[in-house]
Amino acid sequence: KLYELNTRMSTEAENLTRALKGDVKKQGNWGEVVLERILERSGLNEGDQGFRKQYSEQGDNGKRIQPDIVINLPDNKHIIIDSKVSLVAYERAVNAVSDEERNQHVKEHLLSLKSHIRGLSEKHYQSAAGLNCPDFVLLFIPIESSFSLAVQSDQDLFSYAWDQKVVLVSPSTLLATLRTVSSIWQQENQTRNAIEIARQGGALYDKFVGFVKNLKDIGDK
Repeated sequence: KLYELNTRMSTEAENLTRALKGDVKKQGNWGEVVLERILERSGLNEGDQGFRKQYSEQGDNGKRIQPDIVINLPDNKHIIIDSKVSLVAYERAVNAVSDEERNQHVKEHLLSLKSHIRGLSEKHYQSAAGLNCPDFVLLFIPIESSFSLAVQSDQDLFSYAWDQKVVLVSPSTLLATLRTVSSIWQQENQTRNAIEIARQGGALYDKFVGFVKNLKDIGDK
């Protein structure tokens, strides 16, 4: 039974890899699924105090912008996340049999990532009138080892992305960022509750003051 299970898992993994390598749309869909799983683990919910999927609006250049995820922050602020899968060259680099072949595929992997960075930068997501976000977009790379290989091979990759107003994030770094956002919302709600308690406490005090005054007036009369 264990042998049959391992064989089936290996076959399914090969089929998944083949499908992802051969279909760009499936790669994109798979990256979005990984992104949604991270959002679920972050403690954020879909809605005003969490995130919005498939946000759509017209940018200042007249083109429609549709980022994968918009993270909502207190005070009507936002963070934009877009998922990009760069798998083909990475998979070839991992399976290369020689250093020369591996180095060539690593270069292709970096070129693929830089192409994603330029493409995301040109979309100007942060220009949407309905969004109040920093002057950069988070580019999510769903394969942790692919992210690590890229940044280890080119130490200037982060600087290159930043110059394009893009910040690279992997599953681990994005999860840490989203957990921070979730914590900010918790503190925001606690602050709002404290302000509401103070407001209602003040109103209750005013009622008691008026009540005591009325009773005193009754006593005087």
